[in-house]
Amino acid sequence: MGSTTLLRRQHILPLCLLLPPLVVLAGLLTGGGEWSWLLNSDAGQTVLWQVRFPRVVMAFLIGAALSAGGVLIQGVVRNPLADPGLIGVSGGAAVGAAVYLVFASSLSLSMWGQPLAAFIGGAVALLVVMRLGLRGASIHAMSFLILAGISVNVLASALIGLMSYMATDSALRQITFWSLGSLSGANWRWNSALFAALVAAIIFWRTRLRTLDALLLGEVEARSMGISVVRMQWLAVLWVALLVGIAVCASGVIGFVGLISPHIARLLTGATHTRVLPLAIIFGGCLVVLADMAARTLVAPAELPIGIVTTLLGAPVFISLLLREKRRMP
Repeated sequence: MGSTTLLRRQHILPLCLLLPPLVVLAGLLTGGGEWSWLLNSDAGQTVLWQVRFPRVVMAFLIGAALSAGGVLIQGVVRNPLADPGLIGVSGGAAVGAAVYLVFASSLSLSMWGQPLAAFIGGAVALLVVMRLGLRGASIHAMSFLILAGISVNVLASALIGLMSYMATDSALRQITFWSLGSLSGANWRWNSALFAALVAAIIFWRTRLRTLDALLLGEVEARSMGISVVRMQWLAVLWVALLVGIAVCASGVIGFVGLISPHIARLLTGATHTRVLPLAIIFGGCLVVLADMAARTLVAPAELPIGIVTTLLGAPVFISLLLREKRRMP
């Protein structure tokens, strides 16, 4: 039985590597226009490669970035219910981007400062959540972390509402776009930034994933192995804020991706982070591509905000995880 499970796990990653090309191809061919028109006409080729292809690539990269952030934050706080959107990181990043946008429109600031502002907002939100949710209580007390995340999300919503009230018409449209999530602004500059951040995160954490495995045993055990728990928490805060901040700037708030994909990866391959991280990245990227396909087709010719689609998918998963954790409580 054990050898069969091991053999199955060895083949999961190679099999999952077939998913992204198939999902990307489906994303390219989904939408208005016949396939023959897309493939055989100049206008169809323009739509295919200059409109849909950057959008599908952005969808995959955003899903991958949010999933990587979900794996890191769940590993460092040892909480399977932690999600960048659920615990306020996405909301904080959106606040940072919205504040920058409001002042950039009046001070003629470069819009490339948005990722930095979103990074700062996400980092501050995550630090507040970790301080409220972990300090003075057992790290296993998930209710503290969730309540802290809800508090930060409520504050972020209020601040975004304030920025919306102060914003110009063009800034207001972009703030609304962030709040609901959309990939309509896909371009290769954002794709390059997302790709660079994701690759840097993978390279940086590739040799540090074993420390996240050690944290699963508990803080005392991790310290006995020579691991600085505080340092690992700070590193996770910085990288999660970076990944989520760029994703929020590019597409707005897309919730629950960082919760669903790590959960699926753990079901397939166990809790070892060297296997969970690549699988979660693959599943997260494919999930957002599929969600974008649904957003473009369910109410065609109109388009649903992709954040609504991912929330409709993720909320039942979160409820099921919450019920499972409740059953485990003594």
